[in-house]
Amino acid sequence: MKNATLHFFGAASTVTGSKILVETDEVNILVDCGMFQGLKELRLLNWKSIPFDAGKIDFVLLTHGHLDHVGYLPRLFKQGFRGSVIGTAPTLEIAEIILRDSAKIHLEEAKKANQEGYSRHHPALPFYSMDEVDKVLQQFTLCERDDWIDLSDSIRCRMRYNGHILGACFIELEIDQKRIVFSGDIGRKNDILLEDPEKPERADYIILESTYGNKLHPPDNIEDLLTELITKCIHSRGTLIIPTFAVERLQVVMNILWKLYKRNRIPGLPIYIDSPMGNNVLNLFRKFPDWHKLPMTELNAASNHMRLITSYRETWEAIDDTRAKVVVAGSGMVTGGRVLTYMQQYIDQENTFVLLVGYQAEGTRGRQLLDGAHEIKIRGRYYPVKADIHHIESLSAHGDQKDLLDWLSHVEGTPENVFLVHGEPTAIDALRVKLKDSYSWDPVVPRLYDTFVLSI
Repeated sequence: MKNATLHFFGAASTVTGSKILVETDEVNILVDCGMFQGLKELRLLNWKSIPFDAGKIDFVLLTHGHLDHVGYLPRLFKQGFRGSVIGTAPTLEIAEIILRDSAKIHLEEAKKANQEGYSRHHPALPFYSMDEVDKVLQQFTLCERDDWIDLSDSIRCRMRYNGHILGACFIELEIDQKRIVFSGDIGRKNDILLEDPEKPERADYIILESTYGNKLHPPDNIEDLLTELITKCIHSRGTLIIPTFAVERLQVVMNILWKLYKRNRIPGLPIYIDSPMGNNVLNLFRKFPDWHKLPMTELNAASNHMRLITSYRETWEAIDDTRAKVVVAGSGMVTGGRVLTYMQQYIDQENTFVLLVGYQAEGTRGRQLLDGAHEIKIRGRYYPVKADIHHIESLSAHGDQKDLLDWLSHVEGTPENVFLVHGEPTAIDALRVKLKDSYSWDPVVPRLYDTFVLSI
């Protein structure tokens, strides 16, 4: 019998910071290496070293390329990690884009904070540098979807299609004959861009995300809502701002706006796509057509119809445009990126409309807007919120409770343990109860830094 221990270094009773270590006698494997986002007490955890010798971690397996799953990699390298970072081709390329963009934002924010003196830290330092990103990128190792990879004599893994975003997978890790399934972030059926997620057939242990464990996505009609908001925007000569995640949701929003224009449901008003990272991801959709179902003709037509902003100067040209317009800009939770500049200029105007299109974590500006905040703080200054705020959950890239239960429907027998992660406490508890009622399973809810010894 071999020893295998799970260490929950992130995404335990919270949605972000995904990091789960599998410690064995042969190799040590970290599944995902993400940053915490949202509440300040969570963000402060990013500055702490993980409570394990990073130099003894042999592999990092990436389920997908989002920041809360890859954003801690340069810090892990700084702590001594020199192993392989394994992921699918789209995941590794998305991770590189996101890490470079993140380093750039950290550097710009630190510089601005030092110039304007709104940070408590003197000097304010970036979370990591571009040089540190370059170093960890050298550890990236490509794997093919569905192929088993030997990590040691008796440990192997494979990655299987999971929807959610381009390149996303769930991971099956086998230690001797025992199989541990890491769900990653589970996508949705009938997604606009992606195929349906595959399902695991066998699992002795399951680590399951629960972002929407307490919700069913409402049957919102995004086309009707966008048409209505754009009509109001035109009548008031206002601005519709859509904060969006650069990976997947931006491409979905572009596709919907293009369809509305083609069908004459909206006029040819200016549409600005202000996300340098999102523009790079558009190129990945062209590079990896087998990972999605969006026709290239539609992608190219949408891109040509809209103005893809490539510089900060063009951001200000968009702001100075006094016509009614739509601005699609990162980031999706209004935590950073270009959307903050637009918010500073427009959030205090009554003819501004804001449409939130994804999950909004606790402590983010997006959640504050969703909860009806009368003001938000951006770069050390408070701005009154007079804009009309809207939210639509039907564009979320995460499966809801029904999707999560369905994803488990092919698992044979009863797993020895199911661990619920990547969710807020209310969502996790609701899913725990539902799994007990539906499958007679008794899931475990780990806390941050909890450890569990597995029977291998």
